[in-house]
Amino acid sequence: MGARIRVFLTHNQDKTLLNLRNADVPQKVKDRAEIIRLNAHG
Repeated sequence: MGARIRVFLTHNQDKTLLNLRNADVPQKVKDRAEIIRLNAHG
């Protein structure tokens, strides 16, 4: 198993990823943005 990667986001980065949930982007992008946010929040 590979090493675990921990992501740290600034408030602005987190807000940008959160805004992608309502943006007109493919579902894959929304899912990846949510995964990054969940990783950053533990």
